[in-house]
Amino acid sequence: MDKESLLRLVDSLHRDKEIAKDVVFQGIEAALTTAARKHFKSPEAISIQIDRQTGEIVAMDGDRKIDPSELGRVTAQTAKQVIIQKIREAERDVIYEDYNSRKGAIVSGTVQRFEGSTMIVNLGKTEGVLHKSEQIADEHYNTGERIRATVFDVKKAGTRVKIMLSRAHTDFVRRLFELEVPEIAEGTIEIKALAREPGHRTKIAVASSDSNVDCVGACVGVRGSRIKNIVDELNGEKIDIIRWSDEPEALLPNALKPAEVSGIILSSENQVATIVVPNDQLSLAIGKRGQNVRLASRLTAWDIDIITESELEERQKASALETTEVAGSNKAPSGNLNVTPPDAGTTEGVETSGGKEDA
Repeated sequence: MDKESLLRLVDSLHRDKEIAKDVVFQGIEAALTTAARKHFKSPEAISIQIDRQTGEIVAMDGDRKIDPSELGRVTAQTAKQVIIQKIREAERDVIYEDYNSRKGAIVSGTVQRFEGSTMIVNLGKTEGVLHKSEQIADEHYNTGERIRATVFDVKKAGTRVKIMLSRAHTDFVRRLFELEVPEIAEGTIEIKALAREPGHRTKIAVASSDSNVDCVGACVGVRGSRIKNIVDELNGEKIDIIRWSDEPEALLPNALKPAEVSGIILSSENQVATIVVPNDQLSLAIGKRGQNVRLASRLTAWDIDIITESELEERQKASALETTEVAGSNKAPSGNLNVTPPDAGTTEGVETSGGKEDA
């Protein structure tokens, strides 16, 4: 290979594979050095350098300069194999660094094939793997369809890079909100907490650093345009947007929306909250198979126990009776249950799908 052809090869690999030119030169030098050592079997140290500007190859066997034409056809074939291996390794490293820096980001691709329940997605220069556990329940895609997912993990596997994708991870919903709501991407609105059961329901708590920006309204968009795009991408998954508060008395009722809350009993020592709801709101507060209270608990980091107003009355009566008995036996009385009403005007939540939760 003449000098001009060598330079064209390096430039082509740099542009097509996005591999740094110096990495390509180093690979060729290492390949030629390995081939030369096998060919000459010289006890002297053989070194080969390529001029980065002119492409001239300088080969030395100790103090003796080697003419590259002496390497022969067999040596050239060996060098070619080593060069191909080095280029593949360099290409793998480029892809790995690219996608490793994009962990948690959303990528788009095309469904290429299925390996059992695992979906292989064509991302352009490489493939992504979407396992069944990282797919949204009841979603169905056909070969050739476009799909979006978040980069869940990136691993090196031999000469290849294994890119793990996810549509079930909470980061997928987080990134969708960042794409659809400019105020989140800019930092005016912050996602404070997010809890999700993929394919069913997501609760997301937001807060605004600007008093002139309504965090809930901005996430919903004009006539629900922003949230509709997110729900469509998630194939109808319900999303509750609530206003964040540092006060649990305000946050907990928000998190339990769409159910109404009539009182709260907090135990800060063990992070347990007893929530009182009207009798007809119990099934709505708990949600289908306990989903609503489960997500609210994960969102707020409080263990939540839900009771009805009738149950509260029974507990208060039992507490009063116990107090009377203790007082009658001249012992120190125990306190009654103190119920804190929810902060009026702050219990705000938005359910995007409409309708009430099934019991």
